[in-house]
Amino acid sequence: MTSHDLRNELESLTTEAFRPELAEIDRLPTLDIARLMNGEDAGVPAAVAARLPQIAAAIDAVAERMARGGRLVYAGAGTAGRLGVLDASECPPTFNTEPGQVAGLIAGGPEAMVTSVEGAEDSAELARADLDALKIRPEDTVVGVSASGRTPYAVGAVEHARAVGALTVGLSCNEHSALAAAAEHGIEVVVGPELLTGSTRLKAGTAQKLVLNMLSTITMIRLGKTYGNLMVDVRASNAKLRARSRRIVSLATGAPDEEIERALTEAGGEVKNAILIVLAGVDGRTAARLLEDSGGHLRAALSVTAD
Repeated sequence: MTSHDLRNELESLTTEAFRPELAEIDRLPTLDIARLMNGEDAGVPAAVAARLPQIAAAIDAVAERMARGGRLVYAGAGTAGRLGVLDASECPPTFNTEPGQVAGLIAGGPEAMVTSVEGAEDSAELARADLDALKIRPEDTVVGVSASGRTPYAVGAVEHARAVGALTVGLSCNEHSALAAAAEHGIEVVVGPELLTGSTRLKAGTAQKLVLNMLSTITMIRLGKTYGNLMVDVRASNAKLRARSRRIVSLATGAPDEEIERALTEAGGEVKNAILIVLAGVDGRTAARLLEDSGGHLRAALSVTAD
């Protein structure tokens, strides 16, 4: 594609549209600019709401694959890639996911998290190589993330994943995008032109963050990683999370502190097991077996003990 062709393509994208009414924004008082920006951001949740049926369908498909041992892999460039890496990196401490169970790929590799890697986003071949390094399988899901919906790295990742039989999701912020067309589940959250022309780390980035929050969080709810709205699979890897673990057991059981400490000790610090020990009156070994038999779903394990 020539530079002229690329310019024409960008000019056709909603996310790249120029807004003449904001041409004097740099001359406004700071508070007025802040109000304008805040007003722009306020419309993002409504744009996400318009795509909730597509988001929910994608989540159900992802959860079904992950329940069979599949992985969730995000792939994107620039801001979109960083958001995917961020979401993936938060899953182990929040949901006690296994290493690599949720992964983020960014065009250009880890270096691209903090600096621009020239040309990386333009390479579909790089996306294929990155996915091949992960040995993508049919049980896995690959989510391509791109504000424009045309980024070769994201589109190439989805096309390659689909070719090997993996589930594919394409998340973009323009209608009729190549990314959504390439994926089984296309999610196009149209937030409109940005406050700064083409700066898609703004509304588009916020929209992508909201959708990725939903994809990972609701998938984990479907997989039994929560009990109600409690993070019962939280990994207590620091003092704050250890305190949170005790609080979660307390909220789930209403047990006194001494009983909570005993249960957590017997459960080896596993919150879900500790709750089962307290509520079902079983020992640590039995709690572990019941959870294994129920696929990690605490409610299912509790229902067995209640029968």
